[in-house]
Amino acid sequence: MSTSPNPLHIDIPVTLSALRVAFSVPSLTFEGDLPASIFHMQLLKTDAEAWNADAEIIAVFHTNAGHVTLNDHAYDAERNVATGNPYRALIAELQRRGVHIELCGATARAHKWGNADLLSGIQVNTDAMARFTQLAEEGFVQISE
Repeated sequence: MSTSPNPLHIDIPVTLSALRVAFSVPSLTFEGDLPASIFHMQLLKTDAEAWNADAEIIAVFHTNAGHVTLNDHAYDAERNVATGNPYRALIAELQRRGVHIELCGATARAHKWGNADLLSGIQVNTDAMARFTQLAEEGFVQISE
């Protein structure tokens, strides 16, 4: 990390009045110990709030990242740990701020997860690929993480 005392000049300032964004999260990549996708959702939501933008942000966890949506008991069983879901508070905070969190139904079926295995407020879609097709047709921009 730079310790430069020089200020940063933004050459291309971006301000949006509205945004419709769908995050595709098939696996976790990290910024330190924080999943980059969650960091980016937080960043975009903070930007939208600063702009007073009409924002719809949807995150679909699928493939190797579906476990992020599990409650503590199911997370421990799936990951063979006894820690509970370390992403639980991050997901709850995103939901509190209006980010819609979904789990891919195909991922859930492959892992034999039921709705009772999920964190509160998580919705299950048919499958991630069909959902992203639907969201594209509705004008959402997809961000692949």
